[in-house]
Amino acid sequence: MNPNLDRLQPYPFSKLRSLKAGLKPADKPHIALAMGEPKHTPPAFVCDELIKHLDKLPQYPPTRGIAPLRAAIANWLRARFQLANVCAETQVLPVSGTREGLFAFAQAMVSTGSKVLMPNPFYQIYEGGALLAGAKPHLVNCQAANGFKADFAAVSAAVWHQCDLVYLCSPGNPTGAMLEAADFHQLIQLADRYDFTIAADECYSELYFDEGAPPVGLLQACEDIGRSDFRRCVVFHSLSKRSNLPGLRSGFVAGDAQLLEKFSLYRTYHGCAMPLYAQYASVAAWRDEQHVRQNRALYREKFTTVLDILNGCLDVERPQAGFYLWPFVGDGEHFAKTLFRQQNITVLPGAYLARDSEGVNPGSSYVRIALVATLQECVEAAQRIRTFCR
Repeated sequence: MNPNLDRLQPYPFSKLRSLKAGLKPADKPHIALAMGEPKHTPPAFVCDELIKHLDKLPQYPPTRGIAPLRAAIANWLRARFQLANVCAETQVLPVSGTREGLFAFAQAMVSTGSKVLMPNPFYQIYEGGALLAGAKPHLVNCQAANGFKADFAAVSAAVWHQCDLVYLCSPGNPTGAMLEAADFHQLIQLADRYDFTIAADECYSELYFDEGAPPVGLLQACEDIGRSDFRRCVVFHSLSKRSNLPGLRSGFVAGDAQLLEKFSLYRTYHGCAMPLYAQYASVAAWRDEQHVRQNRALYREKFTTVLDILNGCLDVERPQAGFYLWPFVGDGEHFAKTLFRQQNITVLPGAYLARDSEGVNPGSSYVRIALVATLQECVEAAQRIRTFCR
């Protein structure tokens, strides 16, 4: 048995189940705000396209994806991030959701004993991917003092010399913090100096509040400095959050053609090709922006309404992007447990999304609240939380 399996920690929601075990919640309808699972209605035209191609079930899907899907993704990247060119043939590769892609990327790209840097708190797949690849996670704390952004400038040269891969998440999960072009440029310079790869998880990039100021992406930052080959850089995107299609398990990785050539070889053996009906449905989703704008409008309304209700009773601010609130509550576990018992609302303790590093768990004083439920449920939850806090 792979001994690295013993290095994996329980997943956050396993810890949450243990925290709630034996607790009797208040006699009120339960409101689930812990999991980042979108609840908005999926686009009907994407569902229609999926059904239309169910006749493809007898066919093995190509690992590299069908040409129309790669072309739709390349066109979307060019339009969304103002890129001069993205080669659909060599710089785009479909994946079965960013979770699968991010995990698999570490297996293909890191060497045993190397370090994989990641923000802290973080999406647990980064840690799991690093551990099962035989690497050592190195956590860079994201705290309020630095705008919840990882301070990579503070990482020592000794650590960088051992680094094979850096995971980024912008907009961040759980804080919603966004990296600027200058942040990306700094890290690209470090990658060139110390020879490591940057993998940017951008699955929340389409959930932002100002229609005139979308989040900057890693490939966009590459082109800013004339790096049109995206050397050492890849990005991961998904239809889960953007298009409310988490069950479709559809995303992509794009960037450095040399890295993707090796990753494609790995995936040929890994056997994780996206089913053809999902690929054709994905083509339709990447080609349309109207449903994405409507999706943002729904979240914008929820954030505005909920924050108005919570104003003055909870230490929380509107994030820069994403669909999470990250309030300071002092003791995240105690807050989550007591809120469930008194108000029958489930939120996630921030400590479960982070690890102890440099003598602190940067998530322990926070909870993550996912505004994924309906507007009515979110309003009801906010009113109960207000009562609870008072």
